[in-house]
Amino acid sequence: MNKEDMEQLLKEKLEDGEHVSPVLPDGIKNYLIDIDGTICDDIPNEEPERMATAEVYPDALKTLNRWFEKGHMICFFTSRTEDHRKVTEDWLNENGFKYHSLLMGKPRGGNYHWVDNHLVRATRYNGKFTDLVEKEVTIEVFDDGQHD
Repeated sequence: MNKEDMEQLLKEKLEDGEHVSPVLPDGIKNYLIDIDGTICDDIPNEEPERMATAEVYPDALKTLNRWFEKGHMICFFTSRTEDHRKVTEDWLNENGFKYHSLLMGKPRGGNYHWVDNHLVRATRYNGKFTDLVEKEVTIEVFDDGQHD
């Protein structure tokens, strides 16, 4: 699904005359993908001269482009700053990454705990980019008063 098709899918939504946040259709995932150390060499913001020549992780390129072609949304979400946007976009395009959007300024330091009103799943990159597999794990959630 190209950028224009995705934008159309996420157009303004109304329920009972009120604007609501759009929700992707069943089966379509919204992947937020880190860049440094996830799809290429881990380049710190303090060494921006290396960003243009970072080595691509080939399995990341292949997997992400396949997900894009299957209609999933690919958004790169990086700790690089706005000053790094052009070199980052150029690098992504020159290396053949297909994507819908690029968000700069993700907080640095890791140990993220994402809180959202939409379902969020997190997958930690640990050296190999593959299709995702199902695995049972323990997670932290808000206490909603319902106990299993």
